Amino acid sequence: MLLLNFSHPLTDEQLAEIETLTGSKIREVRQIPTKFDHNRSFEPQVEELIRSCELTPEEWQTLPILIVPPSLNFAALTLIAALHGIMGYFPPIVRIKPVEGSVPPRFEVAEVINLQEVRERFRERRLS
Repeated sequence: MLLLNFSHPLTDEQLAEIETLTGSKIREVRQIPTKFDHNRSFEPQVEELIRSCELTPEEWQTLPILIVPPSLNFAALTLIAALHGIMGYFPPIVRIKPVEGSVPPRFEVAEVINLQEVRERFRERRLS
């Protein structure tokens, strides 16, 4: 599995937890430097991020890819929408959470969310 990390670097412990949760070996981690300029449109900045991943169109559609999204919600949502367009499905994401009471602040893996499955489940429900 290829892990594209658009957030803070992950520890060995966090990577091991991701492997446990997914049942898959992480073959490569790509740390994608992510900084958004609030005075520029986010769409072209997301395109720059995606291009910096250096994946071919075929790799985007065939490799097992897991995403650690940026923590900035507007950037994360724009990135996920763009990736859906490229990949043809919503990629699974890793949610990181702060460890309560830790000084200095530490973070742990909270869950892996299969966004495509979430989409399918809610599509079936069609909440009214």
